[in-house]
Amino acid sequence: MPTLALTNFNIVLGVLGGWISLFGLVSYLLKENFYLSEALISLVAGLVFSPHGTNFVRPLEYAGSEENLDAITLYFTRLVLGVQLVLAGVQLPSRYLKKEWKPLALLLGPVMAAMWVATSLLIWALVPHLPFLHALAVGACVTPTDPVLSNVIVKGRFADHNVPKDLQKIIIAESGANDGLGYPFLFFALYLIKYVGDGGASEPGGGGLAIGLWFGETWGYTIILSVVYGAVVGWIAKELLHFCEERKFVDRESFLVFAFSLALFITGTCGMIGSDDILACFIAGNVFTWDDWFRLETLDEFTSTDYRYASQRDHIYVVRRSVPSLHNKIPQIEGIRQAIFVGFFGPIGCSAVFYLYVTLEFITSLNPERGSAPRWDVVHLQETVSVLVWFMVISSVVVHGLSIPLGKFGFYLPRTISMTLSSPEDSQAPFQMNGRVLPRSRSRGQTGLSTPTESGSVSARPIYRIGGSIITENTTPGPSASQLSSIPGEAVGPQDSGRDGLKSPDLEPDLTMNVSSPIAPSRTIRFPDEAVPGDGKETRELGRNAATEL
Repeated sequence: MPTLALTNFNIVLGVLGGWISLFGLVSYLLKENFYLSEALISLVAGLVFSPHGTNFVRPLEYAGSEENLDAITLYFTRLVLGVQLVLAGVQLPSRYLKKEWKPLALLLGPVMAAMWVATSLLIWALVPHLPFLHALAVGACVTPTDPVLSNVIVKGRFADHNVPKDLQKIIIAESGANDGLGYPFLFFALYLIKYVGDGGASEPGGGGLAIGLWFGETWGYTIILSVVYGAVVGWIAKELLHFCEERKFVDRESFLVFAFSLALFITGTCGMIGSDDILACFIAGNVFTWDDWFRLETLDEFTSTDYRYASQRDHIYVVRRSVPSLHNKIPQIEGIRQAIFVGFFGPIGCSAVFYLYVTLEFITSLNPERGSAPRWDVVHLQETVSVLVWFMVISSVVVHGLSIPLGKFGFYLPRTISMTLSSPEDSQAPFQMNGRVLPRSRSRGQTGLSTPTESGSVSARPIYRIGGSIITENTTPGPSASQLSSIPGEAVGPQDSGRDGLKSPDLEPDLTMNVSSPIAPSRTIRFPDEAVPGDGKETRELGRNAATEL
C-alpha cells in the first residue's frame, strides 16, 4: 500500500526545485522590469521556507549540531565565492589586471584600508562595552564588497543603460580582488586578540609575535602563495583547453562548464594547503582568459532590531566607502556622481558570511589548556560578531536590493503626478492613425470652424491639378495656388462637391447650405502634343504658347 515518505531529502528537493522553477518563470520580469536582485528574492524565499516560517527547510536538523551547521555554512560560502570569482575573472578583458593596476591599487589599498578603519571606529563607538580589537575584527568581516550582490549594477538592463562599461569592469575587478584581500585585515585583529587581548596571560609572545605571524603567515603563505598558485593553475588550464579545443578533443558542453570545474578544483586544492582559495580563484579566472579567447568564445553564455543597530547600519553605509575622495585618481570614475554611486554600492554579502565563520573558527581555538570554555576576553565575541555581521548582511541585501527600484519609483512618480495635475484635458495631441492626423470630434458648444491645428492637418477644400487630379499634402512642394491661378484654363480653389464624387471631409452641413461656390467659365484646355483643327502653323503657335505658360 502506498505511503507518504516525508523525509528531509524529499522535502528539500521538492521545495528547492519548485522554487527555482517558479522563479524562472518570472525571472526576467522581476530582474529586468522591476530591477529586483536575486539575492533579495532568495532572502525572502529563505525566510518563508525557514523554521521561523513554513518550516519546510530545517538546517539544524540536517546538520545535527550548531558546530556542524557552522562548518557547512563556511564550506558553502567558499564554494559560492570560488565559482563566482572565477567567473568574475573570466568576465574581465584581456590583461585587465596588468593594464589597470593603478586604479585597482588605489581601490584595494587606501580605499579598502579606509573602509576597514571607518567601519571599525563606527562599530566601536556605537556598540557599548566593545573592545577596540574586537571592533577591528568585526569591521574586517564587512570590509570586502560582495561580488554576488554587485551583479545588480554590472549586469542586466539597468547596467547597460546607466553604468558605463569601464565603470562596470572596475567594479567587477574590485569586488573580486578585495574578497581575497580581507584576510590581512581580519588576521591583523585576530592575532592581536590572541597574543595581546588578555594581556599575554595565556599566549606568550606579545605584539611582536602577532605582527610577525601577520607578515609571515598571512601575507606570505596565505596571500602571495594563493596569487602564485592561482596564476599557475589558470595558465596551465588555458593552455590545456587551447590544445584540446584545436584538436577537437572537447565538446561544446564541456567547454562551457570548464570554468566551473576549474573553480571547484582550485577551491578544493587551495583549501587543502591552507591558503587563500578565494583570491586564488579570482587570479586564476583572469589568467585563464589572459588572451581573451575563452571570454569571447563564451560571451553569450556568461553575460549573478534595535535602534542602535539601525543607526550603526546607516552610518556605516554612509562613511565606509571613501571612493568619492579619490575619484580624481581613478579614470574609470567620471565626476562626483559616479564616485558617489560606486561609493554607495559596496554591498555586504556572502564574503562577510565567509569571514564571519573564519572568525568563529579562530575564536574556538582561543581556549585555555584546550578546554571547552573560551577565554574570558572572548566570551562574548562570538555572539557579538555573529549578530553584527548577520545584521549588516541582511540590511545590505535589502537596502542595495531595493535601491534601484525605489530610485526609479521616486524619480518617475513626481513627474507623473506633476504632468497629470498640470495638463488640461483639452490640450491633448491630435489622434494619429497610420501616420495620418485625424481631427477630434467637437462638442456642441464649439463652432464648426476648424482650429489652427485641424486646418493645418486636414485641408478644408481640395486643390486640383491640370487634368483633374487632387494635390495632397504629402506630395512634394510644387507651384503655389497664386502661380497655378495664372495658368489659363486651370480651375483653382473650390470646386463642385459633386465632381468625380469627391467631397471635402471637414465641411459641416450648417456652413455649406447657404454658400454658393462660384462656377468657373467653361474653357477648353489643350496640351502641346494634342492635335488642333486647322493648319500646321496654328498648331505650332499654340504649342509654343502653352509651353511658355507652363
